Amino acid sequence: MERIEMSDKELKRLEVLRQVLDGVVSQKAAAERLGLTDRQVRRLLRRYEAQGAAGLVDRRRGKPSGRRLAPSFKERVMARLSQCYADFGPTLAAEHLAAEGLSVSKETLRGWMIEAGLWQAARGRRVTLHPPRPRRARLGELVQIDGSPHDWLEGRGKRCTLIAFIDDATSRVMHAHFAPVESTQAYLSALQDYVTRHGRPVALYSDRHGIFTKHDPEDEAPTQFQRALDTLGIAGIQARTPQAKGRVERLFQTLQDRLVKAMRLTGISDLLSANAFLEPYLVEHNARFAQSPAEPNDAHLPYEGKAEELARCCATHHRRKLSKDLVLSFRRQRYIVRTQGAPRYGLRGANVTVVVYGDGRIELLHGQEVLAFTVFDATQDVPQPLDDKTLNARVDELVEKRTPKKLWRPGPDHPWRQYPEPPPSEGGKEAAP
Repeated sequence: MERIEMSDKELKRLEVLRQVLDGVVSQKAAAERLGLTDRQVRRLLRRYEAQGAAGLVDRRRGKPSGRRLAPSFKERVMARLSQCYADFGPTLAAEHLAAEGLSVSKETLRGWMIEAGLWQAARGRRVTLHPPRPRRARLGELVQIDGSPHDWLEGRGKRCTLIAFIDDATSRVMHAHFAPVESTQAYLSALQDYVTRHGRPVALYSDRHGIFTKHDPEDEAPTQFQRALDTLGIAGIQARTPQAKGRVERLFQTLQDRLVKAMRLTGISDLLSANAFLEPYLVEHNARFAQSPAEPNDAHLPYEGKAEELARCCATHHRRKLSKDLVLSFRRQRYIVRTQGAPRYGLRGANVTVVVYGDGRIELLHGQEVLAFTVFDATQDVPQPLDDKTLNARVDELVEKRTPKKLWRPGPDHPWRQYPEPPPSEGGKEAAP
């Protein structure tokens, strides 16, 4: 007797139809249990009475699907995939292939890639060790910030860091830019751009690096970034674990896959081109991954100051004291305050703020007054203290500048080589002088 392979769905139909024929269940009740109409149940009964259990087996089983893709199309897709997208995931590869007119579902492509050895199927479901924190309700209530040092240009250019600000309520990337290193000035520049575009958020959520907070409890002086936040009325909150600011961490995981490959296809190889490419890319990224907030009201407050005041706030500030001759020293240079001929005795011994902008420009401030000055000494290369985020960039710079020192050796016609070599003594040792 031929063995019939039946699915669970077909076995359930067989059991219910037998109960109908035995008079235990009515056709209407059977239709409700099977999720079918009365007419479909009567049709299945006729097939069962005529063919037995084999009549309930799906007639399409073992036959090729009518919606199958042509083998020639599969060959074109796989050839293009191997040529340009061999290390892409199925979802990302399907998006790029669709843009080229080769539309195929990501699951179909996943099967083809597994068959070709270009993708490995995931084993089991991932275990979530850290329960997700509920999102904030409004845009601008909490913005997570962080930097990701990575080989974003894949060796086509120098290693750099991506500074990103992402909103907690919407997962919308509010700001991102590439910087040579993850430094205080990189975050201050990002803060200036953010406030200019969106206004002042309620709070920024960061890690506990020295850029954002002092680790010495007895040091009450704020960091440069804390000073800027206090001036703008923005709260700074530090997370205790990377998982606490999981949205920005997952953002970097996504961008290290998608953004890196997008820049590879475009051939970007320098920081300037990468930042120019990033802005339109983030528009598409937010359109795909951002979501609507629970409440439509925006929590940002507008910045009502002038642009130059915001730029001054987002520069680095250093305190110095003027001498009796109205001179101060900063980075091994002397700055002489010009008084335009009028005596300024009140400035003697006064505290002055040296404001250093991101482009290297310097201002001297006494309160709100900008002081004119003359630089007495030439610019000097002053080594700055490094932290763990800037150390690697500094060592890479030193490696590039380092050239191997060639040892000098006299030529064969040099006078030193005109003297004969001393004869070896007995036992292979040289004779004593």
